[in-house]
Amino acid sequence: MLDDFFVRALVAGIGVAIVAGPLGCFVVWRKMAYFGATLSHSALLGVAFGLLIGIDPMLGVAIQCLLIVPALVLLERLSPLSTDSQLGILAHGTLALSLVIFGFMTWIRVDLTGYLFGDILAVSAREIAYIYTGGAVVLGVLAWIWRPLLAATVNAEIAAAEGLRPERSKVIFMFLVAATIAIGMKVAGVLLILSFLIIPPATARAYAATPEHMAIGAIIVGVLATVLGLNASNLWDTPSGPSIVVAALVLFIVSLLPFKRFFVSKRTPSREVL
Repeated sequence: MLDDFFVRALVAGIGVAIVAGPLGCFVVWRKMAYFGATLSHSALLGVAFGLLIGIDPMLGVAIQCLLIVPALVLLERLSPLSTDSQLGILAHGTLALSLVIFGFMTWIRVDLTGYLFGDILAVSAREIAYIYTGGAVVLGVLAWIWRPLLAATVNAEIAAAEGLRPERSKVIFMFLVAATIAIGMKVAGVLLILSFLIIPPATARAYAATPEHMAIGAIIVGVLATVLGLNASNLWDTPSGPSIVVAALVLFIVSLLPFKRFFVSKRTPSREVL
């Protein structure tokens, strides 16, 4: 019989997978993995500030992730450096700053392992409520901007000519990624949460014929990886968050094998999406 903590972990992981799947498709399509890494690395700074000023660390993460987006937009406009250089500076700078702040807080004993790699087995009912409430908002906004964001992903100039305001959709999307990282940090930590946004969509891409199919497939892969990873963790006593990521990696490797053609209709052959 499953323990309560295992059920809560399963529910939390599935919630994050449902949210991260469709959003991660745009991360893959728009080649924004490094952007996601910057947000996830900077989330640890939110934990540090949250503990420093005495608020819930998860609230600190949410505030930090939402503040880093306008900082990125401003830096993109003011700095002559390339985007990847700007992201690298912010990612590693904020990560290093957070570790320095932790070093100064000698009055608090902090276990960084849970923040870096997640602590899904310790997720509470309140945190599950945060995941599903925040996830519903993220998915609702994503559904609202789906068409203009998809059009801008294919061709930003045509999207602008059609009055779809691609820049606005891009900024909203960046905030959605930040929010997803904030609500999913408990599950996989700052170093692994990006895998929820990349591996399931990359796996689903091998079988999808349309962007919508890829989004649904990414959810299925994410949920399957969560179930397999948690059960493997329970069976072999391995870290839960990393086990989920390894399960997702195995599914991705399977998607590269030649026999995947048996799962795709011959009348609607699989093709590369975007």
